[in-house]
Amino acid sequence: MPKKLSVRFTARGYELDSYNHINNAVYLNYFEHARWEFFRQLELYTFLKENDNLPVVTDVHIRYQREIKLFDELQIETVCTEEKPYLIFHQKILNLTTGLTSARATTKLIFIDKEKIPRDVPAEILFRI
Repeated sequence: MPKKLSVRFTARGYELDSYNHINNAVYLNYFEHARWEFFRQLELYTFLKENDNLPVVTDVHIRYQREIKLFDELQIETVCTEEKPYLIFHQKILNLTTGLTSARATTKLIFIDKEKIPRDVPAEILFRI
């Protein structure tokens, strides 16, 4: 069973758009933040850096479901799967203030080395997810 990891944070004022809710483009930042937290929580960030495994996003699909407002408490849940050669992140933003899901995303990553040559998902990552 894949690990489900979470990160919590609060929606901030500088993320608002003219409709007084969080701008849709900010959701990309939220999901990316949670992906990096996923690597950090599994103690994979140092491994990636030291072994020239650079994650590169190749595809993102976001399903916006409900707005997020200023100071809403949020939690992003993340689960990963492998579909060679991709590592796929399945994520959702839970709005803890309203109790409802605000968005879901599926993001595909490939890994490249320092010469920018694609490689399979490193075994160390597969072992930990």
